[in-house]
Amino acid sequence: MKKRYPFTFIVGSALLTFPLAFSATALAQQEMAQQEGASVRFSSPPWPGVTVKTAMASRLLEALGYKPSQQEIGSTITYEALNLGEIDAFLAAWLPGQQTMYDPSMEKGTIVDLGNNVDGARLGFAVPRYVAEAGVTSAEDLDKDEYAKRFGRTIYNIEAGSGMSEILNGAVDEDTYGLGDWDLSETSTPGMLSVVKDAIKNDEWVVFGAWTPHWMNIEYDIVYLDDPEDLWGPDEGHSDVKTLLSKDFADSHPNAARFLDQIVISADDQSEMILGFGFENREPEEVALEWIKNNPEKIKSFAEGVTTRDGKSAWPALQEAFDLPNAG
Repeated sequence: MKKRYPFTFIVGSALLTFPLAFSATALAQQEMAQQEGASVRFSSPPWPGVTVKTAMASRLLEALGYKPSQQEIGSTITYEALNLGEIDAFLAAWLPGQQTMYDPSMEKGTIVDLGNNVDGARLGFAVPRYVAEAGVTSAEDLDKDEYAKRFGRTIYNIEAGSGMSEILNGAVDEDTYGLGDWDLSETSTPGMLSVVKDAIKNDEWVVFGAWTPHWMNIEYDIVYLDDPEDLWGPDEGHSDVKTLLSKDFADSHPNAARFLDQIVISADDQSEMILGFGFENREPEEVALEWIKNNPEKIKSFAEGVTTRDGKSAWPALQEAFDLPNAG
């Protein structure tokens, strides 16, 4: 005869064994964290958003017992360095802007894509609001005679070699939106935004390559143009900003990889960070620390299931390090 056990006995036995299983899992996580190397090498190109976001991640990792460092290198070199294992982490893989760099690098199998770390990012053509109100609401309007002349048939953009530069040079080469006879004025981000600032101050017409998150979306009253040909990518240029790790680092640092995987913020959050650093000229570490202190609930979500390098729960350690209140 098959022996039957009362329901209360079954439930009671499950409750007794669950803590043992949970403890074993927690112990395994602690042991893995203790075995991880302390070094975390970030690529941080000279863009305000990734500079502050990397500073924020670095401050948090330091509190967990890691030793992060940052190298200011461009995106093209970053992908090569990730493939060679010379960089561990990159928080600014902007797609589709960097698609031509991302795709061949991922094919090598030496990079791990942790997914999006910014919600609401996008790229596109932007104009001052008064230009949009005058009739320029789509990229298809740019090359109309009455408008093109007022723009001087010139598009302003950031540095050559960037993902945005590749997109715009491709548009000129392929005459997308009739831009084949337009000029590209490519400079640094501050240089481009200086032109935009002066144009707005003088009510002049200007069109430029824009993106969010960035402080330009807070300080300037600008409008993104419709993009019916998906020049900037599908869904009106809405973009992913991905976290990439070298595969060797991800395999040997599962605790740090989990932590970096869980760092996800909104475009508005990052725009505020960029405003503090790129516009108000405050130190990135100061801006990062302020954001950490103002967002305990988000910091707690980053730390879920993560430990310090000596095996303790991450959230209490971060609370103590940054004097954070309890989060719901």
